[in-house]
Amino acid sequence: MKPLGLLLLVLMAGWMPLASLRAADAAAPLPAPTVEQRLADLEAYVNNAPRATDGRAQSMVPGGGPGHSAWLMTSAALVLFMTLPGLALFYGGLVRRKNVLSILAQCLGLAGLVTILWWACGYSLTFARGGVVGGWDFAFLRGVGAKPNGDYAHWIGHNLFAVYQLMFAIITPALTVGAIAERMKFKAVMLFSVAWMFAVYFPIAHLIWGAGGLMNGLGNPGAGIHSIDFAGGMVVHMTSGWSALALCLMVGRRQGHGREPMPPHSMVLCMTGTGMLWAGWYGFNAGSALAADGAAVNAFVTTTLSAAAGCFSWSLMEYFRRGKPSVLGLCSGAVAGLATITPASGFVTAGSAVLIGLLAGVATYLACNHVKARFGYDDALDTFGVHAVGGTLGTILTGVLATTAANAGLATSPVAGLLGRTLWLEQLKAVIVVGVWSVAATAVIAWLVNLAFGGLRVDQDDETMGLDLAEHGEEGYIIE
Repeated sequence: MKPLGLLLLVLMAGWMPLASLRAADAAAPLPAPTVEQRLADLEAYVNNAPRATDGRAQSMVPGGGPGHSAWLMTSAALVLFMTLPGLALFYGGLVRRKNVLSILAQCLGLAGLVTILWWACGYSLTFARGGVVGGWDFAFLRGVGAKPNGDYAHWIGHNLFAVYQLMFAIITPALTVGAIAERMKFKAVMLFSVAWMFAVYFPIAHLIWGAGGLMNGLGNPGAGIHSIDFAGGMVVHMTSGWSALALCLMVGRRQGHGREPMPPHSMVLCMTGTGMLWAGWYGFNAGSALAADGAAVNAFVTTTLSAAAGCFSWSLMEYFRRGKPSVLGLCSGAVAGLATITPASGFVTAGSAVLIGLLAGVATYLACNHVKARFGYDDALDTFGVHAVGGTLGTILTGVLATTAANAGLATSPVAGLLGRTLWLEQLKAVIVVGVWSVAATAVIAWLVNLAFGGLRVDQDDETMGLDLAEHGEEGYIIE
């Protein structure tokens, strides 16, 4: 006990002068707010603007505002609902019966894995200040508390913002697995996804959304590329979609692909998942306003219209070319409309949203039914055809159609002078960077994971038996 007591005394002796120094260096407390400042704070809360008391006086609402916080908590839950169970059921219904659990396992496994990465360093690398990538200021969510981070939101707690952005980080690699469904090892998917988050998601999300990001046209006047992305057209859909193309090419086609039919085993699950995705997408797009304000309402409206228009135009293409609109086509068109409006949802009017949805349905229909057949790649669940094509198209159209009539904040943003002129060119530059980066990084990571595990895909016998039994020792359906 004596050595322990001596150690404690030494530590206390060293800590006390340091504590005194910190107390002496602490900033003087801010004065109490005046009545005018308190009223101005209330007005700022309603308008989602900076507080009148910031740096001048104590705020009587020191944390996030209750209404905005409630909406963002709801939105975070909706975005998680998109992955679990929305995307899991959507993808699960599209594979063959023997592989349904493998898709569910990958979605659930990624939800757990990405959450731990996000807590440890992912959030910091994405949203701490930096140029190409953020720093380590927020590692292990250090300093991420109830006080808002003014770099991103005035009336949302920093910890709530971090959890909301986590949900985007979860769904992005989960989208990618649709391209390699029914043939890639579970452990290879997990290792690939870890490396992919560091090489692709964290840096690209920081470049476009992070404070100081070099492609953050809204938040960084000194950005090299002044691109805008309201809710993840580039950050989520382009990264996952273009990476999916590279990954499915490296993994190779499923046994029997092109020679034997591989229809979805349950369109009921697919349709159910589509409905969940559509509902969850309101948290994805409208939640990206980071407040229950006019921008959120606009995103809510445009999301609805684009999804409906995509659903309509895809099924219309099917009707004219095949004579029958399929349920799969209706589902695919709705998701295409949702993915394509994502980067534009808070920046365009209702009429533009309908146009974007109509174009989305046509473009993704052609990509999934003709481009894929022409080149023979096995994008099993059309991740590239829907998300890469839709995200790319939506990003470019955002540059053409973004207007202050939809979002007054654009008028005072660094891209104000580009609206209606050359913003589309900035969007095109960003599209090229994101697309090339995603494909190149994916190819390198897949090659390394292939070396680590002696192959990316299961062996032929396991693929024939199905990944549910081969990889997880379970069956999705027990039929007596």
